[in-house]
Amino acid sequence: MKETPERMKFVQGDITRLHIEAIVNAANRTLLGGGGVDGAIHRAAGPQLLEACRALGGCAAGEAKLTRGYRLPARYIIHTVGPVYRGMPEDARVLANCYINCLKLASQHRMKGIAFPAISCGLYGYPISEASRIALSTTHEFLAQNPFPKNAIFVLHSQADHETYQDCLNRNVE
Repeated sequence: MKETPERMKFVQGDITRLHIEAIVNAANRTLLGGGGVDGAIHRAAGPQLLEACRALGGCAAGEAKLTRGYRLPARYIIHTVGPVYRGMPEDARVLANCYINCLKLASQHRMKGIAFPAISCGLYGYPISEASRIALSTTHEFLAQNPFPKNAIFVLHSQADHETYQDCLNRNVE
């Protein structure tokens, strides 16, 4: 589907400030907050998020769970647990499942927009060049087959990460 790449965009910045229907939290298995984007989302959303996450009872790697956005400009937070990178084939499958399951939740709730961080690329050590290929190809394929979400935004922390994603899109997604 030729228009699909136009439904995917990249921005450099802070995912907690994005006015969009759902942002994705690259969480740990407990969903109770942590470092990196997970900690930033918990701080920005406020204490109600911690209460809601406690009620969810954790999340397995590759799965996704939904909460309200609370104090965030985003209406929802989709929490997913990426793999800790070990260089194994299983890592790629789990990372792809993170994107698929987040997109499925957004589709089921007919969300117009979803914003992803670079899942597993921070504290979990996934190389950004490999992770961007998985993120973009998985998202591209899902969007080509589903009307929702209408748009997927990749919110990248640094200019270098932004360039890696853009280069990956230019090379791999038609």
